[in-house]
Amino acid sequence: MDTQQIQIMQKQFDAMAQRVPDANIEFWFARDLQEPLGYIRWENFSTAIARAISSCETTGFDPADHFRGVTKMIELGKGGQRHVDDFMLTRYACYLIAQNGDPRKAPIAFAQSYFALQTRKQELVEDRMRLQARMEARERLRESEKELSQNIYERGVDDEGFARIRSRGDAALFGGNTTQAMKNKYGIIKSRPLADFLPTLTIAAKNLATEMTNHNVLQIDLQGEKAITIEHIQNNESVRDMLAQRGIQPEQLPPEEDIKKLERRVKAEDKSLAKQSPKLPGAINK
Repeated sequence: MDTQQIQIMQKQFDAMAQRVPDANIEFWFARDLQEPLGYIRWENFSTAIARAISSCETTGFDPADHFRGVTKMIELGKGGQRHVDDFMLTRYACYLIAQNGDPRKAPIAFAQSYFALQTRKQELVEDRMRLQARMEARERLRESEKELSQNIYERGVDDEGFARIRSRGDAALFGGNTTQAMKNKYGIIKSRPLADFLPTLTIAAKNLATEMTNHNVLQIDLQGEKAITIEHIQNNESVRDMLAQRGIQPEQLPPEEDIKKLERRVKAEDKSLAKQSPKLPGAINK
C-alpha cells in the first residue's frame, strides 16, 4: 500500500469516527466499518466481531466496556425504515476486530495499524504498518521452516541435518556468505536467529525459497539430507537471481532492529491501548 492509498484510507476512517456528546469518548459504528474492512455480508462481519469479543475477554478486559450492542434506523426504498442491530466500538474493539481479519488484505493491514495507535499522524501509521509487515513475514518464515523441519524428519534428516540444510541455503541466498558469516557481519550473537535481524524483503526471500523446498520435497518425494540440500540450495539461488534482476543483493542490505524487541514493544502498546481506551457509556440508539 503506497502513501496515497494510506492517506485516502486514513481520511475515510477519520470521517467515520463518532463522539459521545459531552464526553471525550471516540467510537465507531460496526456497520460503518463493515464495507471498508472488506466484509460484504453482515453475518460474516458479526463473526469477526464475536472473535474480537472473545479476544477481549482473554486479555482480561470487560467486553461491555468496548463493544456495545445498539439498534440503528436505516432507510429503505420508497421512504421506508427499519431497525438493524449494530455495535458501538471503541478504538480497542476496532483494533481487535482488525487483528481477527486477514492481514494480507490491504484494508485489514491498514486498520491494524490505524487503530493500534492513539494518534492520527500518518507517518506513525505508516511506520506501524511497516513494522507489522515485518513481524508477519517473520511469522510466515517460522511456520515454513517448522513445516520443512517436520517434512524432512520423516525423510531421514535430524535437527542437525536441518540446520546444515538451512545454512547451505543461506549461503546460496547471500552470495556465498554462510549464516554465521552474516551474523558476524550484522553483529548478531551466535544463539540468536539471523532472520530476527533481517529486513522484511530478505525474510520474504528466505520464506519463498523455503516454501519452494517444502513443495518439491513433497511433490518429488525427496529422501535424505543430500537430495534435500541440493534442492534447497537451488531454490535459494533462484530467489537470489530474481532479486539480482532488480539490482538487489541480500547480503548488502543493512540489518534491522531485533524483531523480539519490536514484538515486546507491540505487546506493550496493545496493553496501553486497552487501558487508555475510554469505556463506552450506556446503551445508545441511533
